[in-house]
Amino acid sequence: MAAIDPLLRQELDELTSGMCKALNDPKRLVLLYCLRDGPRTVTELCEVVGAPQANTSQHLAVLRDRGLLKAEQVGNRVRYSLRHPKVIEAIDLLRAIMGEELTRQAALRSLES
Repeated sequence: MAAIDPLLRQELDELTSGMCKALNDPKRLVLLYCLRDGPRTVTELCEVVGAPQANTSQHLAVLRDRGLLKAEQVGNRVRYSLRHPKVIEAIDLLRAIMGEELTRQAALRSLES
């Protein structure tokens, strides 16, 4: 069996500690989907997520710190936008895989019944 390239291993470690950790919360995923159509303020995002401003701001900070969001000061408000819109494509791909797996599992359960 071939050894794993050390650079690949390092990239995977960084992916897990960075991007995957940022995506490991349903509210953060909802925030990303809210921003796919364009920039929004914290107040607008709070309404969509249904969470208090402090909680929403914490989630936005995690996404911003991991490089997934941009923050732009507009007057006394901050508008957030996706830094990498391709992240939505990646999440959609994972959702499709999850859907296929759920279908496969349901089919197996029906065979067992």
